[in-house]
This record gives sequence, structure tokens and C-alpha cells, in this order.
Amino acid sequence: MKQPADIVIALEGISKSFGKVHANKDICLTIRKGTVKALLGENGAGKSTLMSILAGRLQPDSGSITVDGTPTHFSSAKEAIDVGIGMVYQHFKLVESMTVAENVFLGQEGGRMLKPRAMETRVRELANAYNLDIDPAATVADLSMGEKQRVEILKLLLRKSRILIFDEPTAVLTPQEGDELFKALSFMADQGKSIVFISHKLGEVMRVADEVAILRKGEIIEEKSISEVTSKDDLARMMVGKETFLSVVKNKVEGGELVLDVKGLDGNGLKGISLNLRRGEILGIVGVAGNGQKPLVETICGLQAPEKGEITILGKSWKSFFSRRKNQDTLSYIPEDRIGLATCPSMNLSDNFLLTTRKGFKRGPWLRRKRVESESQNVVDRFSVLPGHISAQARHLSGGNLQKLVLGREFFRNPGLIVAEQPTQGLDIATAKAIWDHLVTARESAGILLVTGDLNEAFSLSDRVAVMFEGEIVDLFEVTDMEKRGRIGLMMAGAA
Repeated sequence: MKQPADIVIALEGISKSFGKVHANKDICLTIRKGTVKALLGENGAGKSTLMSILAGRLQPDSGSITVDGTPTHFSSAKEAIDVGIGMVYQHFKLVESMTVAENVFLGQEGGRMLKPRAMETRVRELANAYNLDIDPAATVADLSMGEKQRVEILKLLLRKSRILIFDEPTAVLTPQEGDELFKALSFMADQGKSIVFISHKLGEVMRVADEVAILRKGEIIEEKSISEVTSKDDLARMMVGKETFLSVVKNKVEGGELVLDVKGLDGNGLKGISLNLRRGEILGIVGVAGNGQKPLVETICGLQAPEKGEITILGKSWKSFFSRRKNQDTLSYIPEDRIGLATCPSMNLSDNFLLTTRKGFKRGPWLRRKRVESESQNVVDRFSVLPGHISAQARHLSGGNLQKLVLGREFFRNPGLIVAEQPTQGLDIATAKAIWDHLVTARESAGILLVTGDLNEAFSLSDRVAVMFEGEIVDLFEVTDMEKRGRIGLMMAGAA
């Protein structure tokens, strides 16, 4: 059957399994020239697997890929690149010590023969042609996350990629950088590029997409023009098969004793930070990424020592607390980096459960392995971690299921203080709702320091909110203070 001329890619009957897990089931999908197609689905719905197949990083168990009407098989990522398919990943693949131009030309044929000035000129011309503001001579280590993303886009454009896949592209961007990305995507589509846009942020999809395809449990269950979608709630309902609203019910909890007291914390990029947190309270820390949130979290959680100032954790000084930590009623840290810092990808779920709980399972020099397996399976069941068996390796879990495993493990320790860093970043609406509910429940017996770039999350969960800018807390207020909530954007930009 002849395809319409504007269809550049057609996937037919694509299926892929990992053991007993069916990641993709008989998927049919078309990508048209000059359009932005959004790919939506809950964590574990099969989006990343499908795009990895399209980008040549995985081979399907069955089905076919047609490019420009010709059946094609990709046995490697290079073969997909050769026909014009490129992917911008969440975690950028750049050499920090090299310049923008050197990164763009790295691995390109003929790149070694060009002099730095010639490379910079070519990258500048390409950046100007697609309205991508970047200095070709800048060192990548000195760039913001948004600028690094532009380098990744330029790498694809230099290869003449015509189908560009973006996997959660705004997860690491400020709102301003996100706006610039959306303009660039629209401009590239106007130039005839085909864009596949994977996102959990429904507002972004409504704003930038021309078409939307919904995956649920490995299958495409709906595909339509964005003009046929009435609202974000309509998209959410299609994703999860029911009405889903991201809201939370917070029961009133009486504030208990101080679990965290920070006074005059200075150094490591911080400037005179003072705050406190009581059991039964959620304190939200908000601000544009890179304004001191990371060193604050790392200092409180013991990853780096305070240079100046005092920190009291659960009634003990910082040094005393970290010299002999208890296994129960302790500090639990839920890091932003769930696949690198929070878990070990090559280990199974039972062993990942042990990473922070092993002290509670020791009997002399011996590990009580049967009890470990029983308790870790209970956590997997209680927190609905799929695929549901503790023998699965962490790298085979979706981001949402991995996050639920981390939460379950940390809550198992009955913490008195929880530090949750970007706990729902990159997660679908249903998983985010489940994590919100878990955090609100945990608040009944712990104090929670919530570090988030999502203002809706901060206002929905927090009792108080602190705004950070350039290493300082510029304001700290009750979440019910609507006047200050209205000015929070100015505070985050340092203008208030």
C-alpha cells in the first residue's frame, strides 16, 4: 500500500519484550514531515523502548520500519543516523572540557581536518539558521543546561538529521530556556523537520504539538490531532484510562519537635542560609536550578561538610549525627539522580533495597537474606513497583517505578527527616500523584525538606516555601500567603 507523500517514517506491528515484560505490543505509528508529534504515556508505557528502536539502539522482536516508503532495518544507531534520525537524550553526551564547536564536530567525518576557526564559523552559521543562541567558542563546562541542549541539537543538525527525537527535553531547563526550546522546535518543524516530543508535562504538549499519540501498557491506544484535544485533563484521561487530577488532600498535622535546624550556613556556594523544619511539616525549597539547592541538599545529607555555620539533625550536631547514624528514625535522602546515586542499575531490586537498609538485616557478620527478600518484596508490592518481582534488575525499570522503589526503601527506615529532591521530575501524572500521596502520609511522622522546580508541586505539598537565588534564601513564607506566591517568579529571578 502506497503511503502519503508527507509520511517520512511508518512503524508497523512493532513488538519488543524483555523476558516476561512486553514493552511494546504490535505498535503502528506514523511520523509526518514538518510536524511535532507528542508521545505520551505513563512511566513504563513503552515510550523510551519504542524510540530506542526507531533510533537504532534496540532491535524489535517483530514488525517493520519504513523510511520514505522503503522498508528499512536498523542494526545500529549509526544506520538510523545515516537515514536522518537523531535523538536528544535527557542526559547529554558532551565532553565538558571541549568547546561547543569541537563537541558539534566530534565524531563527524572530516571533523579532524577542520581548524578551530572554521568549525566555529560553521557552527555559528548553523545556529543562526535555526535561531539557536550559542557561542561556538565557549567551553561546554561553562554552559547552562539549556545551552548544552542546544549543542546536542546542533550535533544532529550538522548530521542533517530530519527526524529529531526529544526525550523529556524540558526536565533540566528553566522556564525561560523551555520557552526558547519551544520556539526552536516550531522553527525546525516549519523548515520541514519532523519532531517526536516525549513529555509528561501536559501543558507543554498542548502548546507545542501538532499531533499526539498515547501509549498505555506498551500499546498505542489513541492517536489524534492536537486540535481534537479539549484540555490537559482530556490528555490525562487518555493516558491513564480514567479521570486523574494532580491534587492532594493534606490532613492537618500538629507540628512536633525540630528535626532540622540550619544556622548561618556559608561556603560551597551558599550564603548565610538559616532555616528550620519540624516533624509534621513540609518545607519546600524552590528556585531556578543552579542557585544553591544542590550544595544545600548535599551538605544536609552528609555528602559534603559545612564550611561555616551550624546544622542540627534530629537533635544532634552535623558531625555527631553522621559519625554514628541510626537505622531507624533517621535521615532518608531521595536524590534527584535516581538511576546513578539512588540505585545501582546492574543490581536486582532486593540488593538495591539493601543499599541503605542493610544495618537492620545483620546478625553479627551474617546477612539475614530470607528476611531481606521478604521485606523487599513487601515494599515492591506496597508501592506498586512494576514488574513486581525482586529479581528484576533496576536498569529494566521505568523512571517512575524506580522512584517508587527508592521511596519504599527510604520510608521502610521510619525516617524522622526526609530530604526529597525533585521527587516527581520526569514522571507521568499517575505516578506523580502516588508519590505526592506517599509524601503527605510520611509527613505525619517526619519532617520533609522538598526541593523542587515545580511550583505547583511546591504549593500543593508544602506548609512553608523558601525561595533561593544565588546561594541565598531571599524569602521564606507560609504557603497560604497569596501575595508572596504571586511574586515568587520575581523572587526566583532575583528581582524582588
